[in-house]
Amino acid sequence: MAVKIRLKRIGAKKAPFYRIVVADSRYPRNGRFIEEIGTYDPMKNPAEIKIDAEKVQTWLKNGAQPTDTVRALIAKSGNQQ
Repeated sequence: MAVKIRLKRIGAKKAPFYRIVVADSRYPRNGRFIEEIGTYDPMKNPAEIKIDAEKVQTWLKNGAQPTDTVRALIAKSGNQQ
């Protein structure tokens, strides 16, 4: 089972809002997930990023692979990977 840390899009058309989730890579983008670990709101100025650092570190230690976008968001929020 390949576990990824990725974005799940919610929100209206042309008003995106994302949840940062841990999911099996075989599931669809907005499908089933294991755990929600944060949110990302690109519509605010500056963009609002809320990530639970402890959960991120736990999942990274367990072998979860963040997507490129999530890796950038984790770095921007001040958490180290």
